[in-house]
Amino acid sequence: MNADDATLPTTLQRVVDEFRHAPAALRTQLLLEYGGRVPPLPDAIRELPGRLERVHECMTPFFVASDVDADGRVSLYFDAPQEAPTTRGFAGILHAGLDGQRAATIVAVPDDFYDALGLAEVISPLRLRGMAAILARLKRQVRTAGS
Repeated sequence: MNADDATLPTTLQRVVDEFRHAPAALRTQLLLEYGGRVPPLPDAIRELPGRLERVHECMTPFFVASDVDADGRVSLYFDAPQEAPTTRGFAGILHAGLDGQRAATIVAVPDDFYDALGLAEVISPLRLRGMAAILARLKRQVRTAGS
């Protein structure tokens, strides 16, 4: 299933639409803007050893953590260096589109939803694989928390 065939949560669909309607020349700038929207890590997440899980497929050190509350809503946490603006941008997209969603909604997001963002025209395949790995790790964490 690809992102064009799936129903994305409204918040993520808005982000996809924003990228889809932006000219290719502006998508990189838009990605960088989303990177600036990644909230800082709360101390409770940063200070717990092993709480953040590294995504080794990313070219730069990138970490993700998630919490699923009693209602099945997910809080997302990302740690990506400022020197990795495209990776931070993808974290910003995921945060804007998925933070606060139900676990089942996040698990149902197509693995290739980012194709609909049109980023393949502006960033390398290696970075796209890193983005896929971030989403996969996040979905695995959410599945594990729900079981």
